[in-house]
Amino acid sequence: MTLAPETTDLKVELALDDDWFTVCDLSALLPGRGVAALLPDGRQAAIFRDRSGELFAIDNRDPFTGAAVLSRGLTGTHQGRPFVASPLLKQRFDLASGQCLDDEAVRVTAYKVRTS
Repeated sequence: MTLAPETTDLKVELALDDDWFTVCDLSALLPGRGVAALLPDGRQAAIFRDRSGELFAIDNRDPFTGAAVLSRGLTGTHQGRPFVASPLLKQRFDLASGQCLDDEAVRVTAYKVRTS
């Protein structure tokens, strides 16, 4: 049995420089999978929706390799913290804070997310 895609008019927005920027439709986010979005300054964000419906956004660039791949990583939880593991070298990044769970000296940008 295949579930029909969710239909909604809700948009996902990220907080950028005291303003909100629309990155995608909520229906584009499947639980457990990421989506990359191009930001106005040329950076990319990786947006995720967990199985409970909570939204997260972090920088899409893997700081260990420089590749824009975090949106394609595997998601999971560690000690109750949602994370994405880079598809390249497998370092895990906390989706709420951007902190690398495998190297405390490394962090990616985490964005505030809302729907409108």
